Amino acid sequence: MTETLGTMHWRALDRDGEDKCRLARHEDGYMLVGHARFRDGSGWAALDYVVRCGPDWLTRSADVTGTLSGEEMRCRITCEGGHWALNGAPLPELSGCSDIDFSFTPATNLMPLRRLPEVGRLPVRAAWMRLPGPRLDPLDQSYTRERGGLVSYQAAQTGYETQISVDPCGFPTRYPGLWQQVEV
Repeated sequence: MTETLGTMHWRALDRDGEDKCRLARHEDGYMLVGHARFRDGSGWAALDYVVRCGPDWLTRSADVTGTLSGEEMRCRITCEGGHWALNGAPLPELSGCSDIDFSFTPATNLMPLRRLPEVGRLPVRAAWMRLPGPRLDPLDQSYTRERGGLVSYQAAQTGYETQISVDPCGFPTRYPGLWQQVEV
């Protein structure tokens, strides 16, 4: 049985697109279920995703299905005992990663945001899925809670820094230049 804890709807600011996501309590953890629709340099994408986390908000598995650049995409990502795999193929370079981070949605920031202490900083190593591909690489990130519901975010390998607005459920509501919550 699942219990919905929150929902979010974003519109993309850097391209045509939107994403809708639902967070639910499921079995012995949590599940994100989302639907991202966007246009990038290679055409329209329609990607559905599911991320499963334990009660500690650490990623256990994720699925991405749909179409990207007119091609079918079907990915199964697992993390068991710290060992990551993509469609059954081991990915030892992701050793030490605790989260999945999909480059095409702000939804996957939710897991580290849920673990972020009220005061302080949370360093995270994420398995970063980039498109096209899909390609998974480690991405060292840090989240620091600021005043007024803001969180400072940094990604070491890309040099990207910003301040994310976050709702009480842990969803980003404003990701400057990339995503904005759609008010209902």
